[in-house]
Amino acid sequence: MVARSYGQYCGVTTAVELIAERWALLIVRDLLVGPRRYTDLKQGLPKIPTNILSARLKELQEGGVVRRVPLMNCGLVYELTPYGRELEPVVLALGRWGFAQLGEPGPDDVVTADSLTMTLRSAFRTDAAAGLPAADYELHVGDVALRVRVDGAELRVHQLAPPALPVGGVLPAGDPGIVVAAGSGIHRLISGELTPAEAIDIEAVTIVAGDALLLEWFAATFRIEAQSGAVRTT
Repeated sequence: MVARSYGQYCGVTTAVELIAERWALLIVRDLLVGPRRYTDLKQGLPKIPTNILSARLKELQEGGVVRRVPLMNCGLVYELTPYGRELEPVVLALGRWGFAQLGEPGPDDVVTADSLTMTLRSAFRTDAAAGLPAADYELHVGDVALRVRVDGAELRVHQLAPPALPVGGVLPAGDPGIVVAAGSGIHRLISGELTPAEAIDIEAVTIVAGDALLLEWFAATFRIEAQSGAVRTT
């Protein structure tokens, strides 16, 4: 860490030295969802070379951001330290900020369970959720499936596929209120670029089962408005 010092006595400089190396912040993003085995992290970051993943984990441990601990029936896992978890509002804010220029995905871009979970957490509007009944959504984007439970200001996200360590507490009992299948166009619904009706009409979103009214609730609850003056990349 010292070898990459910028030579400036500043909190921003220290933060950059700790988490701004390539892939480091994405490792933090995934660990904000929950503890992960090495193989889980590699699965969630499929393009990271194994030597880089190992190096970043070592650096984050040395910086007091990540620790390695035993987890019952799972062996050793990586998790954020309390100091590392203080990055959560920073990462969520970065997610909202970057969403304004998200644009359309490239041909090699992937959506992972952890990236989609953090997008939902970044987009979650507690004010809107507080005015709606509790809702239980099941969201499918490509090979990723999430069960999303909203009850007032509380948001719980459970990963259904691909298989991973159980996070998010106990899976809600019974069937979800709505099952939604979406492609990359889900970001156009979250940004408000498309209304739920428009998203269905152009097949950016498909209601597989359940009450269509809940898609309106979803769009109200998960929203990141595009910032004025932001230029979307394509």
